[in-house]
Amino acid sequence: MEPAGYRDPAGRCGAIRLPARPEPVAFDAGATALIVVDMQNAYAAKGGYLDLAGFDVSETGPVIERIARAVAVARAAGIAVVWFQNGWDAAYVEAGGPGSPNWHKSNALKTMRRRPELAGSLLAKGSWDYALVDALRPEPGDIVMPKPRYSGFYNTALDSTLRARGIRTLVFTGIATNVCVESTLRDGFFLEYFGIVLADATHQAGPPSLQEGALLNIETFFGWVSDVASFEAALKPGASLAAE
Repeated sequence: MEPAGYRDPAGRCGAIRLPARPEPVAFDAGATALIVVDMQNAYAAKGGYLDLAGFDVSETGPVIERIARAVAVARAAGIAVVWFQNGWDAAYVEAGGPGSPNWHKSNALKTMRRRPELAGSLLAKGSWDYALVDALRPEPGDIVMPKPRYSGFYNTALDSTLRARGIRTLVFTGIATNVCVESTLRDGFFLEYFGIVLADATHQAGPPSLQEGALLNIETFFGWVSDVASFEAALKPGASLAAE
């Protein structure tokens, strides 16, 4: 017997109908997780790694506020909340050495090689840089998961943790849309997870064109794109029934 609820244009059923691009998507709260990607001082605060590496973090304040709204409505609806923290041990063994492409491409590692006085402070576990921003705090029952690479599925327990809870839909917020958000959503696609990005609760590393390109690529090939206001409205009691 098929579950009762809204059926989206792709034929998927769920109690919740979320307006999205390229078409509405349906999901059930109990089978969904809100993913908060790398909302650390490193990525969102003045004086953090991205700022020191020359990236613009001046517009992260409104993104943080919208993520807080998404987290609050998700908790109220019984949706699991997963917080990622990207980084490594203080000696950077987990980052890989010259034999790893991460050593060559990580802007944090490159910044520390240019400025040796920063060694041990950028994205090092236990540092201010590694910590989540003050405005976003996990609560009991949330899942906090460290990750050593862009994708939250790489060398973490994410897949097994989600499958043990029967989770099939992942709603993404966080930084950076064109790097860690997209990498995790792509890996989830290949593992049969439905990925949705709340576009206004994400921010890019680099020029705005990278944000636009990442979102277009996601909605065209890998998932769906929506926004925080639509997410809030869809989760209001009775909203999906009214939509039907």
